[in-house]
Amino acid sequence: MTISRAVLITGCSSGIGQATATKLAAEGWTVYATARKQADLAAVEAAGCRTLALDVTNLASMTAAVRTIEKNHGAVGVLINNAGYSQTGAFEAVPIERVRSQFETNVFGPVQLAQLVLPAMRAQGWGKIVNLSSMGGKLVFPGGAYYHATKHALEAMSDALRFEVRGFGIDVVLIEPGLIKSGFSDAAVSSMQLRPDVGLTYHQFHAAVAKATKDSYETGPLARLSGKPDDVAKVILRALTARRPKARYRVTLSATMLMGQRRWSSDRMWDWFLRMSFPTPAPVKQLTPAAAR
Repeated sequence: MTISRAVLITGCSSGIGQATATKLAAEGWTVYATARKQADLAAVEAAGCRTLALDVTNLASMTAAVRTIEKNHGAVGVLINNAGYSQTGAFEAVPIERVRSQFETNVFGPVQLAQLVLPAMRAQGWGKIVNLSSMGGKLVFPGGAYYHATKHALEAMSDALRFEVRGFGIDVVLIEPGLIKSGFSDAAVSSMQLRPDVGLTYHQFHAAVAKATKDSYETGPLARLSGKPDDVAKVILRALTARRPKARYRVTLSATMLMGQRRWSSDRMWDWFLRMSFPTPAPVKQLTPAAAR
C-alpha cells in the first residue's frame, strides 16, 4: 500500500500558515494550503502549493477539503491545524457569542479536522497531526482569558490524542511559539468587541492591554526575543522529518523565557509580575497610581 504524505494546512493566507506551506512545498512535500477564501492563497499557489477553500467553523467545508485530498492521495498524511486568532478583552466584557466564536475556530475546528482525517491515517498506518498551540497554552496574560483557554484545551486534547493514536503509527505534535511578528498583535487588539453595558468599566484596563500587546511585539524588551513566521515553519519541518518527534516544540526565546518563568513562579509571584505591565481593574475612585501597578 502506498502511504500518502499529502499535507493539509489551515489558515495559509498569511503568517505562520503561509510560511509553513511555502517551506514544505520547497522541500518537496505535496501541500494543500487552505483558507476561508481561496482567492487569498495566490502567494502559496505561486510557491508550488495546491489550494483549497476551507472554513474551520463549517463542517461541510472541512469535509469537502479532506475528501478532495483523500480522493487524490488516499489519505491526508499530515494535518497542520494552524488557523486561529486571539479574542482580547476582560473576562466580563467579552460577549458570549464572541467566546463561542473563539472556541469554534481555535478548538472545535481542529477537533473536527482531526476526526475527519484519522480513519484514513489509521488505515494506512502512518500520519502526523501538528497542532499550533502557543506559549499561551502554558501561561495566561490578563485580557486573554478565552484565547488562553482555547490553547490550554488544545494542549490537553493533543496529550490525550498522542497516547491514543500512537499504536496506529500516528504522531501528534504541539508547536508552542512565543511572540511572532506576523500581524497577530494588531488582530488581537482589533478583536476587542465588547459588551456596551460593562465595557466602560474596564476602559483603562483595555487600553493597557492594547498597549502592552503592541509593545511586546514591536518596541518593548520582549520584542527582541520574538521571531518570524519562518522560524515556526522550520520547526514544523523538523518535527515532520524527525524519526521520533517530540511531543512539544517551543519556538523563540520569548517562549522559552516566559514559559520557564511561569513554571517556576508561584501564582502569587506570577500575578505580581503581571501587575508590572497591567493595571488591576477596580472602581475608578480606587485607581490610584499605586493600585494601577
